[in-house]
Amino acid sequence: MSNSTSVNEFLLLIFTDTRELQLLLFSLFLCMYLVALLGNSLIITAVAYDHRLHTPMYFFLFNLSLLDLGTISVTVPKFMANSLRDARTISYSGCAAQVFLLVFLLVAEYFLLTAMAYDRFVAICRPLHYGTLMGTKACCNMALAAWGSGILLAVLHTGNTFSIPLCQGNVVEQFFCEIDQILKLSCSDAYLREDVLIVVHGCLVFGCFVFIVLSYVQIFTAVLRIPFEQGRHKAFSMCLPHLVVVALFVSTVMFAYLKPTSVSFPALDLVVSFLYAVVPPTVNPLIYSLRNKELKDALRKLFQWVQCHFQ
Repeated sequence: MSNSTSVNEFLLLIFTDTRELQLLLFSLFLCMYLVALLGNSLIITAVAYDHRLHTPMYFFLFNLSLLDLGTISVTVPKFMANSLRDARTISYSGCAAQVFLLVFLLVAEYFLLTAMAYDRFVAICRPLHYGTLMGTKACCNMALAAWGSGILLAVLHTGNTFSIPLCQGNVVEQFFCEIDQILKLSCSDAYLREDVLIVVHGCLVFGCFVFIVLSYVQIFTAVLRIPFEQGRHKAFSMCLPHLVVVALFVSTVMFAYLKPTSVSFPALDLVVSFLYAVVPPTVNPLIYSLRNKELKDALRKLFQWVQCHFQ
């Protein structure tokens, strides 16, 4: 990383120069951050506390909430601190840490969502083999593979990105450090290795996307064959929250990184990054708990336990 040591800090992009609007944005981000912290923490606590939720689906949901907590905590607190101080700087090491953690968490979450699609596929299409295919060891291995893949790709991306000489200043056109924004500051033709890594990463992402789509094609085909309306309703209720979360995550990330350069400008990039880095971790707990009776019952028991112990 010595090639770019001349850059000691980066300047992040801000949404507005107006002080009143900065404070308003601080309040908005603070509210969303607190909602995300509360929602994901409640799911983590409920799954850990209630033994009835010690099943593969809730095990993956537990991991998803951990990743969502990490994702929103990587970007939002720094933005809020800068908004409060009317600043826009981030240190070189802080920027590298943001890139590493964000890649790690987003990659791990995407692979975890793929594992969750496989869990739903087995539950609907292979119910007699569910206990064998989705045993404790298999679930732990899938979760470890998701987290491990995230760490590996984060190390490779961060090492490649911050080993590239930076010749275009230190202004990052984003409210957090992002790989493609850092690459815009690099010397021309200096980031071939990172491009190769992005292509390999893109192939993995596309492969997971195809797997999720094919899984849900088979799931919906199997559900439509269920003769009883109540059975179909239950099956759809099991799958729809995950499908909504996947659609939200994939659509925002794909638009952020695959949109044409002709429609790429700082204001749009800020909005899109907000949609994929802040919105999913905030709304995912609501999506999963809105129509989930088991989770609602577990949260109700948790509140009753807290109420009894603090009266």
